[in-house]
Amino acid sequence: MKKLFNVAALALLISLSAVAQAQEIRVMTSGGFTAAYKILGPKFAASTGNTLDTALGPSMGKAPEAIPNRLARGEQADVVIMVGYALDDLIKQGKVDPASRVELADSRIGLVVREGAPKPDISSVDSLKKTLLDAKSVAYSDSASGVYIEQQLFKRLGIENQLKAKSTMVPKIPVGSVVATGDYQLGFQQVSELLPVPGVTFVAKIPESVQSVTRFAAGIPVGAQHPAEAKALLEYMASTQAQADVKATGLDSVSR
Repeated sequence: MKKLFNVAALALLISLSAVAQAQEIRVMTSGGFTAAYKILGPKFAASTGNTLDTALGPSMGKAPEAIPNRLARGEQADVVIMVGYALDDLIKQGKVDPASRVELADSRIGLVVREGAPKPDISSVDSLKKTLLDAKSVAYSDSASGVYIEQQLFKRLGIENQLKAKSTMVPKIPVGSVVATGDYQLGFQQVSELLPVPGVTFVAKIPESVQSVTRFAAGIPVGAQHPAEAKALLEYMASTQAQADVKATGLDSVSR
């Protein structure tokens, strides 16, 4: 009986110790991985006792919410989740520990239309080109996918001049939201950012031969207050056990 009591008491002490040592991890995450993070984050918190304080913002751009701009003005973070090459820029600037970089997922560009609207054909490069030329208006994001569409895709398709007057880069908000309201006919963004938006229908990913794959990665900023807990979170999000949730949000697992 005494032995059972001691075991129970020890378990209680361990539990109380874990609660006492639980930390609040400050996370900054950009749009493409956010849907996966919203699933994985609570699971990590439940299993470790740590809590997550999350700030959302794009990986780049002029918006004050953009992760590089948050860090530049002194906002603290234990983890940053963002487009891989934007993370590399922060590493080069000495703002993120290079040894902490973790590969998380690959993200591809897709198309949505307003719910109830006919789904256009984008199954081939020619059909994608025709769909864009026939469209009354086209929207794309101000992050990695939109930069690619505006600066490379239209040129590769040979329709840059025809699309200038009817295409718009949408800052800050999900592209699907302006398609859902009818403000734009077509909306292009990373699939993981399109799927959660109500009021739109997902059409398909753009053809692989003109696709732009965006790698999402994460790291720990220099001076992070809770680097050990941050490292544990990154390892969990990149783990094999997390991949089913990652894929469910429209992302692709990284080949390891």
